[in-house]
Amino acid sequence: MEQRIGSSSQPLKGAGFDPAFIPGLTSPVSGRTEDDEPEKEPEVAAAEEAEDAGESPSEPEETTQESASEPEGADVDGPVFEASDRRARIVADRRGVRLSLDDQECEFRWDEIGAVETETARFGKRYTVTVHTPDRRWYPIEIEAPARSRFTEWDEQLDAVLDAYFEEDAE
Repeated sequence: MEQRIGSSSQPLKGAGFDPAFIPGLTSPVSGRTEDDEPEKEPEVAAAEEAEDAGESPSEPEETTQESASEPEGADVDGPVFEASDRRARIVADRRGVRLSLDDQECEFRWDEIGAVETETARFGKRYTVTVHTPDRRWYPIEIEAPARSRFTEWDEQLDAVLDAYFEEDAE
């Protein structure tokens, strides 16, 4: 007697499982098969080709202009807050607040920030910084501190940066 290995149930059909189930909800499927590589944007493809050839890929004009006007160590003219652990990192300086977790990053200029909130765990060594935007969205990030004694040091550094750069609108 033969037995099937795996599930005997058939995949469900419907918009909850396949957005293409509703016509017009997604773009039409191209003639590609699953084995084909996904199409790459022209900039990404050009950068990868340049790397394969041993050349450095061309950077967008904005990045080139910023790097020319602001060298990497240009943030020495004011207070800087930086905290990181093995996965997460937060940097607050004169340009704004930058959060990164693994391979995800986001950057907020000071005019995009409504509030910055810090919180420490009652137990443990987690330091949470939450960036609130004026459109009622918030972006929290947790940093694991080497010791609980770092919490007060980080609070003082972040307060100095916020006092120097964050301008609260008087409404």
